[in-house]
Amino acid sequence: MKIANIAILGAAAALVSTAAAASPVKPQPGKDKCFGISLAGRNDCAAGAGTTCAGTAKKDYAGNAWKYVARGTCASIKTPKGNGSLVAINGR
Repeated sequence: MKIANIAILGAAAALVSTAAAASPVKPQPGKDKCFGISLAGRNDCAAGAGTTCAGTAKKDYAGNAWKYVARGTCASIKTPKGNGSLVAINGR
């Protein structure tokens, strides 16, 4: 009986920690959401189907994943797939 309770508590703790890790990063005053610049697993939020949020982007420079950057710098950030964008980038 005790082993079953420990297993259930362990599973519940794992679910709670996963949910906390996959929530959006808190708003960053003075920063912009910049799409298409984050590496896989390093996005602050939004990454589309099959992801749950922050840290769940499946590929580098995904056009539907964003990362906070200093205000006014997004479009000047260069990646191997092009510059960052203040709006989601279709087809990337």
